[in-house]
Amino acid sequence: MNALTNDTESSQKNLPLTDGVREALGVTLRGCEELIPQADWVKKLSQSETSGQPLRIKLGLDPTAPDIHIGHTVVLNKMRQLQDLGHQVIFLIGDFTSLIGDPSGRNNTRPPLTPEQIKANAETYYRQASLVLDPSRTEIRYNSEWSLPLGSMGMIQLAAKYTVARMMERNDFHDRFKAGTPISVHEFLYPLMQGYDSVALRSDLELGGTDQKFNLLMGRHLQAEYGQEPQCILTMPLLEGLDGVDKMSKSKNNYIGITEDANSMFAKVLSISDTLMWRWYTLLSFQSLAHIESLKQAVAAGANPKDAKVALAKEITTRFHNAAAADAAEQDFINRSKGGIPDDIPEVSLGGAPLGMAPLLKSAGLAPSNSEANRLIDGGGVRVDGAVISDKGLRLPAGTFVVQVGKRKFARVTLA
Repeated sequence: MNALTNDTESSQKNLPLTDGVREALGVTLRGCEELIPQADWVKKLSQSETSGQPLRIKLGLDPTAPDIHIGHTVVLNKMRQLQDLGHQVIFLIGDFTSLIGDPSGRNNTRPPLTPEQIKANAETYYRQASLVLDPSRTEIRYNSEWSLPLGSMGMIQLAAKYTVARMMERNDFHDRFKAGTPISVHEFLYPLMQGYDSVALRSDLELGGTDQKFNLLMGRHLQAEYGQEPQCILTMPLLEGLDGVDKMSKSKNNYIGITEDANSMFAKVLSISDTLMWRWYTLLSFQSLAHIESLKQAVAAGANPKDAKVALAKEITTRFHNAAAADAAEQDFINRSKGGIPDDIPEVSLGGAPLGMAPLLKSAGLAPSNSEANRLIDGGGVRVDGAVISDKGLRLPAGTFVVQVGKRKFARVTLA
């Protein structure tokens, strides 16, 4: 985490920090990548505490897909933490910017969505986000509210507030231009329109992933151009998926959807490595950092890390379902992982973690070929630690797992 320590020290010299401001700063910095500029955020927190006026904290999401996975909730969790401190959070649905298509991290032109696709996806976004945010204290907005009335004249005036040279400083634009890859003019409008959202909402802080830094900084620039006090920006890291290697993504088949059933959600959290568990604790859990540190110390002293992982699985499952469902999922996992497993099963050690299910089954002697392994997965006949595996693209991280095929084939597989 880059907490900009020197910035904090200088702000502390110039501003006496109350306990409330220190607490809010600690909550803000937990798990974050960057807070820019930190001294300005401390000033905003101090002014808010003195005036009693909550700060306006913005998160914009384009409805590019109908569902949200728990990787998306890293920034939503941060929003909820700041919401619980009494600040006003704004959940902004980018129904207008989705028509342009976000070029962030792209090496080619991204096809824009149709209005019908955007409408269909947006219908589920806020409902799913409300599983993390408190809907009674959340302001929901759509950026078409101010983007459509801007019109062609307003768009030209907005475009005049930023130079092409500075736009080309953006990594993806720079790399594509250097490689001779086409860049459409409309792609330059995306960061401008996202930045203009901050002007329209008069935001004090905007959150986003590390891949959104350029767009977030655009908001600061445009607010200054329009005579507003510039927002601070807070970037959060991208969450690694179940494999512990790639960022969580549906295309990588290493995700947990927040609308998945409780049993699957619980089992998938338990499938992550012991090392990845601590990063998930920091970014996904609402437990205090002191509590998480005490869990780490207990594990280092010899406690079973699975107990800490079970606690994390129950917390996440409770958040997206309820406590009763989490308890039932835990019992279901225990029943399925222990029931019917022989006392003496083959021990197999394999390398190459993370390893896909088909080669794992073949190497462990549980399937004669990769194609047969995939057929078994399709038929629902493969379990890992009692959980049915339905995803042929799943890759298991380093660790030890009880792998079951059918009713009688078992192996305790250790991946390194």
